[in-house]
Amino acid sequence: MSREIERREFLQAGAAATLGLGVLGLPEPGWTAPERSHGIQSYKVLGRTGLRVSDISFGSSRTTDPALARYAFERGVNFFDSAQNYKDGQSERGIGEALQGHRDEVFLTSKVKCGAKTTRDELMKALDGSLRRLRTDHIDIYFNHAVNDIDRLRNEAWPEFVEQAKRLGKIRFTGVSGHAGRLVECLDYALDHDLADVILCGYNFGQDPAFYQRFMSRLDWVAVQSDLPPVLEKAHRKGVGVVAMKTLRGAKLNDMRPHEKGGATFAQAAFRWTLSNPNVDALVVSMTSQEQIDEYVAASSGPAPAGAELDLLEEYLLANRGHYCEHGCQTCHEACPNGVAIGEVLRTRMYAVDYGDLAYAREDYARLGAGASACTRCREKACLGRCPGGLAVGRLTESAHRMLG
Repeated sequence: MSREIERREFLQAGAAATLGLGVLGLPEPGWTAPERSHGIQSYKVLGRTGLRVSDISFGSSRTTDPALARYAFERGVNFFDSAQNYKDGQSERGIGEALQGHRDEVFLTSKVKCGAKTTRDELMKALDGSLRRLRTDHIDIYFNHAVNDIDRLRNEAWPEFVEQAKRLGKIRFTGVSGHAGRLVECLDYALDHDLADVILCGYNFGQDPAFYQRFMSRLDWVAVQSDLPPVLEKAHRKGVGVVAMKTLRGAKLNDMRPHEKGGATFAQAAFRWTLSNPNVDALVVSMTSQEQIDEYVAASSGPAPAGAELDLLEEYLLANRGHYCEHGCQTCHEACPNGVAIGEVLRTRMYAVDYGDLAYAREDYARLGAGASACTRCREKACLGRCPGGLAVGRLTESAHRMLG
């Protein structure tokens, strides 16, 4: 049974990536695509940086197409997020090409992973590479990427590099980004030690206890990160800008199309929930088609979801119960005798199975080294029953390795 599930997931991920969801026998969209919107309607000040950024902004982790970045710019998006390792630098190149001649009208970010032993020279070399690919002489916000270990944040090379890069005019502001293990601990440390002007972190309706209050009595299980919203409030109080990502909880958009009514979509409701938090300034989301951009920017400046839209979010949450990994949770990690980075493995699996982007999932999985290879030999299965969200962790990590390894 497990092997058959793995086979189906592999075929589903590959088919979604190459042929579209229709070939999978999934329901055709039960909605009417929104008319081309007038574009972004709201620009928010990003904390003490003073930058006025579009509340819904362009994420480039899954695209290298300059035409998409240009289209988003034409719809009013002025904040473009990238990283040196997105598509091996090709995402940065796409943005650089798309926005040439418009540098003064947009804000650019990029990211680099600063390890516990990364040197200042290595960081400067990575920054110079991003500057070349983005065709610019400065980056507005440069992030310490995917923070998941306090020892990485204690590396004195990072603040020394930041001070030098700012002095040279190569970056204006700095930040930390993350959505995996020990997220809250890392964000707290960064805020307490003044390591960030901006934080970029995973945050969505399913991670906020406030979302569950309206229907708590109808659930027998709830998995939230109750310590995340207070950290966002702390950042806001300190004048640190807050940008949210992973706002769609896996982005199984096609699953929700038959339930979308009245012109609003699940994505729009999810975005407006996130932006209704006064401690969140903006969000970044991967944009992979013009139709998707039109749908996403139509949520700009909209009111907080209510009534049927909240029901839509609840329906999504319940439908994906037992499938979505709360990547900053870490509850199951101590149970693994082999030290598998479970949250990271399941994140890459999400890109394949939920996003339908098998190539990106394999690319990201390769960065994990051994990944979940130990799970294919493990007989203890100590992780089973440890997930508060009900995930069959061992089966999912093993299937991820067979699919992506």
